[in-house]
Formats: sequence, C-alpha cells, structure tokens
Amino acid sequence: MTEKPIWAPWRIDYILGAKPEGCVLCAMPDENDDQKRYILHRGKTCYIILNLFPYNNGHLMVVPFRHISDYSALTPDELTESSDFTKKAIIALKEAFDPAGFNIGVNQGSVAGAGIDEHLHIHVVPRWSGDFNFMPVIGQTKVIPQHLKETYLALSDKFR
Repeated sequence: MTEKPIWAPWRIDYILGAKPEGCVLCAMPDENDDQKRYILHRGKTCYIILNLFPYNNGHLMVVPFRHISDYSALTPDELTESSDFTKKAIIALKEAFDPAGFNIGVNQGSVAGAGIDEHLHIHVVPRWSGDFNFMPVIGQTKVIPQHLKETYLALSDKFR
C-alpha cells in the first residue's frame, strides 16, 4: 500500500523555509519569537512547544534548552522542571481540548523513533476515543483537524 497525500498547510512553511544551522530545537528558542515558533511556555531549563508535525491535535513537547540527547544526562533541575512542565502541558490540554487520555513519552535515539534524535524532548500527546480511525490504517495518513496557529492560540492563555 502506498501513502496518500493530505492537505497540511503548516508543512509548506517548513518545506520552503530556510533551515537553521545546527539543531532546530536549540535554534527556535534563540529566535525570541515564541508565537512564530509555537513556543507556549519558557522556564529556566526547559520550554514547551507545539510539535510542528503532530501525532494528534494539541501534540506538545517539553524540551530542555541544553542540547543533550540522553535522558540520563538531565541535571536534577532539568529533570524537575521537565516533569513540572509535562504536568503543566497536561493541565493546559485538559482545559483547552478536554482529551480522554494522553500518551507521554521520550523516544531516545533514532532506532526508538526519535525524529530529532540529537536533542532530547518529551512528547505529550492528547488522545480521544476513536482518534485512531480508518485513515491511518487504510490510507496510511493521519488527519489533524486544526491548524497549528489555532491550536497555539487555544493553548497560549493556559500557560500565563
């Protein structure tokens, strides 16, 4: 079975846009344009960002500012703040979208499924009953029902 294309308007910005030198997860917070980069919240050691290529609507990532790839290399402060931010992400997603559950996890290394394996990040993926339907199974395609800009606006006030 071959993959089927589906309209995803935010992807064209990535495809046609200039790519940063080095690590994208290091570059985005350095730009200091949180709305453009979909950064929802910043702390001392970590930040929360929308995943630009989400598994589901509202898919967030908790990312340490420090460029590391190994979970066991997190400092105690990074570990504490990333845990706190994961909790904040869950609370914000519950308030904004009322999901039925969550997948929370780290894909460490490309063999474990990490798309950006050089910079550790924690996925927080909201889930709803029936969100896995015929499209991924039959069409090998995932449908995201909301544009990233709308998702960002729905969540941004939850982190203030």
